[in-house]
Amino acid sequence: MTQKAAKTLSLMAALVALALLAGCAATTTAIRYQDLKVETQMSDTVFLDPVPPEQRTVYVQVRNTSDQPSFNIQYEVSAAIAAKGYQVVYDPRQAHFWLMANILSVGQTDKSALELASGAGFGGAIAGAAAGALIARSGSELGGAAIGGIAAGAAEVIAGSMVKVNWFAVITDVEISEASNEGISEETQSNLRQGSSTMVRQSSARSTDRKRFRTRIASSARQVNLTFPEAEPLLRQGLINSISGMF
Repeated sequence: MTQKAAKTLSLMAALVALALLAGCAATTTAIRYQDLKVETQMSDTVFLDPVPPEQRTVYVQVRNTSDQPSFNIQYEVSAAIAAKGYQVVYDPRQAHFWLMANILSVGQTDKSALELASGAGFGGAIAGAAAGALIARSGSELGGAAIGGIAAGAAEVIAGSMVKVNWFAVITDVEISEASNEGISEETQSNLRQGSSTMVRQSSARSTDRKRFRTRIASSARQVNLTFPEAEPLLRQGLINSISGMF
């Protein structure tokens, strides 16, 4: 056998080994994440005091500032709250409770970005998939085959193209305010950046007759090769249940 033929056979053997290793990693990932996992988590618990029937009135406003304007749940949230015995009114002056929600982000993410957005709480930073580990890297979550050196990197790329654990999430900030007979003082402080080296600090104070509660809701879905059309109805229902469940 010539030296050239030996090199060719060695290369072919290496490629076959890489393919087998990649297939093993992909199979492990597919088995480990074959079941769809849907979660809805709140950054802070909101407790509303029980009120008499005449005060069970709610004004609902759900906005969507994400790049998915079709993800609109105001009607469903209003219906879910009404099903709990509350009257949804269209004049905020007639409502004992105000429910204000803003859908900040809808779409694909990864585990680290989701944890960052959820942990930041109401008004905190939101990171897209690019801000955490890339989905092609951490999202693929290869299944732990013992591969070393260059072979490991090559096998991960191959397996990652075959099987991915896709994450989709909806991040929503929610504020509920309740009418109060007692006067409440509010103080607001803002830090406004001007240029790269100047910061302007503003503060204001006012009296109000409403108590405010704030939280952030992170709804997520995860599965091997999951698509957004598959995840969307589950994310939608999880968010509706979480928001209406505070009443």
